[in-house]
Amino acid sequence: MSYKIILDSCGELTEEMALSGHFTNVPLTLEVGEYRVVDDETFNQAAFLNAVASTTACPKSACPSPEQFMKAYDCDCSRIYVFTLSEQLSGSYNSAMLAKKLYEEINPYVKIYVFNSRSASAGETIEAAKVMEFEKQELSFEEIVKKTEEYISSISTYFVLEDLSFLERNGRLTGVKKIAANLLHIVPIMAGSKEGTIYQVGQARGINKALTKLINLICEECVKKKTQTLIIAQCNCMGRALDIRERILAVVPNLKIVINATRGVSSLYAGNGGIIFAFD
Repeated sequence: MSYKIILDSCGELTEEMALSGHFTNVPLTLEVGEYRVVDDETFNQAAFLNAVASTTACPKSACPSPEQFMKAYDCDCSRIYVFTLSEQLSGSYNSAMLAKKLYEEINPYVKIYVFNSRSASAGETIEAAKVMEFEKQELSFEEIVKKTEEYISSISTYFVLEDLSFLERNGRLTGVKKIAANLLHIVPIMAGSKEGTIYQVGQARGINKALTKLINLICEECVKKKTQTLIIAQCNCMGRALDIRERILAVVPNLKIVINATRGVSSLYAGNGGIIFAFD
């Protein structure tokens, strides 16, 4: 039976996923002052980061409409799996669910399931890739949904932000923390909770120390969990991502590590130099 896996544009596709023909993205839209861009295949990361850097305006994102999701559902496939940004962070999940309800009313024989990724970026990517793996095992739609929900509960998501300007503009840092971060070069180490929210797990003075601290944490957790796959999403820092991959492989040599460039939404939130990790 034919199937399609749909992600909102916060989830980046690996090369393998893109070439498979089973995946598609539904774009969010981004606004930075008067600069407006659709987060689709035309997204230009460099131009977007320049726009963010050249204004003090607060960047904003808007989730896809139900109509956009319905258009993606209309793909002549009998099994459709959808992954969205965490429901705690965006309206994308609710939009996809409304589209599901409307689409099933006129297409009752199509099976659609919308997953609340409880994550973002690399987290969505690794979850969606797992569905393709389950489909190759020729499991039933219901089995795949059940196993994927269990998988979502098991993954870990971490990220390090070098550029705190977006958090500052949105009032996420108090005046004291903002001053400390600027003067002492404090870099927060963040994680995604099992509920799909964001929290801080640590910090370090300077990006290199923060990354070392996080790499040690990730290696320890990967060994403990017997992790098989790790996705790295990098925002304009490919060299940094390649170095991190080598450092992790030195400790966990049999790990499959894939590096993606962040799409628009992830670039907006991670900021220039941001690194996002997701692993099972």
